[in-house]
Amino acid sequence: MQAVAQRNIAVRALAREDLSAVVAIDSEIEGRSRRDYIERRLAAALREPALHVQFAAIDAGKLVGYVLARALVGEFGRPHPGLRLEIVGVERAARGLGVGSQLLQALMTQARKHGLTELHTSAAWNDHDMLRWFDSMGFALAPDRWLECLVEGGAYHAGRDEAVGAPEGSGPGHEIDYGAPGDNDFEKLARDSADVRSMKPEDLQEIVRIDRAITGRDRSAYIRGKLAEALNDSAIRVSMTARLDGAIVGYLMARADTGDFGRAAPAAVMDTIGVDPEYAHRGIGRALLSQLFANLGALRVERVETSTAPRDQALLGFLFDAGFKPSQRLAFTRPI
Repeated sequence: MQAVAQRNIAVRALAREDLSAVVAIDSEIEGRSRRDYIERRLAAALREPALHVQFAAIDAGKLVGYVLARALVGEFGRPHPGLRLEIVGVERAARGLGVGSQLLQALMTQARKHGLTELHTSAAWNDHDMLRWFDSMGFALAPDRWLECLVEGGAYHAGRDEAVGAPEGSGPGHEIDYGAPGDNDFEKLARDSADVRSMKPEDLQEIVRIDRAITGRDRSAYIRGKLAEALNDSAIRVSMTARLDGAIVGYLMARADTGDFGRAAPAAVMDTIGVDPEYAHRGIGRALLSQLFANLGALRVERVETSTAPRDQALLGFLFDAGFKPSQRLAFTRPI
């Protein structure tokens, strides 16, 4: 810390004019440019400051480090608000001076002001430099499990794309069993079982209603934020709703990107999937997932990832049946 003080390193909010400096440092670290991704993250932070926390470390007027994080207010079924650390980088010449530690402290100070209690992030198991930094900063392995599935151009997968033909009303009225077996209708795909469309602003109330029926909580702020992101950054949002008889009966929230957590290949992250309990066992979840993979195949996205709680056995079964497997990515958490 003494060396940091002598260098008079200051931490301030990241600004639009910092883009080129951030891209230069990030390119040095990654060995490639992620300008488009970083530019979108900066633009999103300026557009929706309540959902983003981003800082720059300045030494003698020069940007030498940065951190970008996003608020978690419902993703992956988390009941408590938190912060997701997406990118942190320090210029090679400034490493060893505690710049990363200062940026993390600024991040947590800001998070406390907004009542956030946990910091989440992830990294590939063989990213040894990042794992060592997480360890030194007090992170620990989180119980969450990262799963992934190759898109393969949207190629057919029986567990995802076969239609389910269970009769209406089968199973408990208020239970969502994503893995429920059913009679197969070989004349259509799962995505033909419902009218699956991109999310629109007018979908908000129905999505909130379904989410409340599933979780028992009002997550309207989270869903409203995701809808806003879908409309304002449509190049990376691939969120959808499913309808039967004109009524919304399910939804899926996902985003396609190339930069989160150091990912090199285009990947999509699925945040949330939900089905109206009154329409359980009718293939709505499959319809949404089937359409997601078809859309991502057209976009040339290579992989879908998601995070689940180990106790959510129904969701895990549904995802494994759809072709998901354990990811090579590890989840980490740190109390704020």
